[in-house]
Amino acid sequence: MIDAAVNSVSLESVEAVLREELARGDAMTDTVVPILRHLLGNDGNSIFSDEVVASVRGMMTDIACQLLDKLNEVSGDQPDPDDISALTDAFITNAALVGHVHALALETQFTNRLHAKLALDPVLSPLLQALIASQDEATASLAMKLLAAQARFCQSQRRMQLPLNELPGDLLHSALLSMRTLAGTEPEVDERAAAAEAQIRLGYDEAATRLGLISRLVEGMASGAIAALAVRHAGASIFLSAVAIGSGQDRDTAVFSTDEAQAARLALGLRAAGLKQQAIEEQFLALHPEVCLPEGFDRLTSDRSAAILSVASYRGG
Repeated sequence: MIDAAVNSVSLESVEAVLREELARGDAMTDTVVPILRHLLGNDGNSIFSDEVVASVRGMMTDIACQLLDKLNEVSGDQPDPDDISALTDAFITNAALVGHVHALALETQFTNRLHAKLALDPVLSPLLQALIASQDEATASLAMKLLAAQARFCQSQRRMQLPLNELPGDLLHSALLSMRTLAGTEPEVDERAAAAEAQIRLGYDEAATRLGLISRLVEGMASGAIAALAVRHAGASIFLSAVAIGSGQDRDTAVFSTDEAQAARLALGLRAAGLKQQAIEEQFLALHPEVCLPEGFDRLTSDRSAAILSVASYRGG
């Protein structure tokens, strides 16, 4: 909670409160990936059966299965369970991949919480519905594609799966490198691995991923994108992307900022994205009603909020 006392409402004192809260939240969040990697590497212990950890491991295993299925399709070999385990273990050492998959699991948890608390549909939010009905054909078409992508995402999350073509480009690249390493360097094997990789890359379009579609839709709204910063109107997924885009943070970090321990980061992110104090308070009322902004927060400019975030240590992975 942002509950530190502010004896003076000078801009410096407001910044000091927020910097302290931001540092405290980031100190906690910086330990997330190392701890999660440890938990994922020890799935035989029943005390590590937490829903989010299980979801992350499930998605990691699913990525490994998809890559090896493509490799076996090219080579004609049969799937080897040991290879699946080995590739999954390799992914667990990839902090960026673990961080992203964890963020997706947390996004799903966040989405489900809003559905239970606010009756907010996980797929079709009021904003998306309005964009689908837009008179602009390009906007309406893009919104329809996002509707389908969001429905697929929710279904995949229930199955603890993550399609390869939904990974960000840099993470797909690193996953493919892990597959090539596992396949080995013998000329014939390497040639098959290269062919499998080429097929996967040929069918990949980052702009057509769910996250790519959300970014295109939010950025296409221009000044109207302020509507995407109202969580009750935008829905969880669009809201998270809008916070990230508006504040200059990566999306995984924006997802982590929805945790109560990251309240300062969320407040700064919303301010950096252009929201006024009243609108920010409305978002906190929906997400963390027990959290209050520090006195004098309204004196903090968007640019200054962005500057504070830019020097904070946490980067989501």
